[in-house]
Amino acid sequence: MKTVYRGPVFSIESGLVREPGGVRARRDIIRHSGSVAILPVHEDGRVMLIRQYRCAYGKMVIELPAGRIDKGETPLQAGKRELREEVGLGARKWERLLRILPSPGFCDETVTLYRATGFFPSVSEPDPDERIEIRDTPLGAALDLVAQGRIEDAKTVVALLLEKQRAD
Repeated sequence: MKTVYRGPVFSIESGLVREPGGVRARRDIIRHSGSVAILPVHEDGRVMLIRQYRCAYGKMVIELPAGRIDKGETPLQAGKRELREEVGLGARKWERLLRILPSPGFCDETVTLYRATGFFPSVSEPDPDERIEIRDTPLGAALDLVAQGRIEDAKTVVALLLEKQRAD
């Protein structure tokens, strides 16, 4: 595999590979440092979602606070940073839910999901290009948005379903 592109967020490798069973195939793979996503849950069960414009889809997307793991960070450190930057909160309790593979056909990105509770104010520091709307939403209403196709983001759907399972 040869690196054909290297950017600030990911790189792309391309080349011929031999897969299990002897299959030879050309593959293009996006290499990514990994991401975290945080499901902030209030004491009354409401979940905190954000709405922001996503250029790749050309529309506003409802999702969890999330972001890339920077070099030298653990997933938990990145989660704490992202919660602070995107919604201006810290959390006293962090629970790792699971790690998912959002696009395993062509990308090695992993997303580590956390559940955060026990909030306290912190300094919001969104990236200069981020315009984030915060939405505290009852869990049932968030799940209705999933069922209506208004929440399409995979990491958000997974985290909401896990929270529903926990609440049952």
